[in-house]
Amino acid sequence: MAGPDPATEAFVAHRNLLFTVAYELLGSAADAEDVLQETWLRWVGVDLDTVRDQRAYLVRIASRQALGRLRTLGRRKESYVGPWLPEPLLTAPDVAEDVELADNVSMAMLLVLETLKPTERAVFVLREVFALEYDEIAEAVDKTPAAVRQIAHRARAHVAERRPRGSVSPAESRGALEAFRWAVETGDLQRLLDMLAPDVVLVGDGGGVKQALLRPIVGADRVARLLAAGLPNVVGEFTVEPIQVNGSPALLLRQDGEIEQIVAVRLDDGLITGLYVVRNPEKLSHLEEETTLNR
Repeated sequence: MAGPDPATEAFVAHRNLLFTVAYELLGSAADAEDVLQETWLRWVGVDLDTVRDQRAYLVRIASRQALGRLRTLGRRKESYVGPWLPEPLLTAPDVAEDVELADNVSMAMLLVLETLKPTERAVFVLREVFALEYDEIAEAVDKTPAAVRQIAHRARAHVAERRPRGSVSPAESRGALEAFRWAVETGDLQRLLDMLAPDVVLVGDGGGVKQALLRPIVGADRVARLLAAGLPNVVGEFTVEPIQVNGSPALLLRQDGEIEQIVAVRLDDGLITGLYVVRNPEKLSHLEEETTLNR
């Protein structure tokens, strides 16, 4: 029997890369999967004899599709109930070993990318994360190379002002999450409270399906009061397990055996500056099986 055709072989070889590109642009695994489907449909119609670099060509197709979807996604977020958080992915340990990739797909970084305009986000991701040349990016976003350079400079400065300060080791993240786990399991909040930065932000995403905060809670005192009121009221059989989400340590909470939420953190200078809780069931489907991300 004949093996796969060249177009299929090329697509399969780069599939994980294309998913990673789309996910970084969208923060949604479901939308990233749709982008892959759209990319495949366009790829099978390409004359491969005219393609010099199949990887770059596929990335350009995926980026174009993701950019169009990103604009649509922005309109959907306007009617989203409560704060919107990226869809968490259960990732393999090798994602964490690529420190730069893990940093760029972390919940904290994806939220920083949300503050960019769609074209700025595409340019930043394609240049800073996937190291595409300016002329290749220009083809993907329908801009001139000179314009792309300006956009890249602007986006880089914007992200630099907002991204977590300094690198955070997995051990530091695990320590912060262990304090949260201890608080859930024992009701003793002190270890957690000692790690909260004065300007800590607690963001909950229930999507209007599960009860969650309708707006972010800012400030250590307010966050502490909310946790003190909420954690003792946990009902049913609750289990807390450490997992890798988006290349970084996180906690998976199950209630009566069912996935109930994940908790991720952002750390700056050793203190928790962001607590991210995803409860929307539609965003928890990628936590039962590892997702492969790569560059």
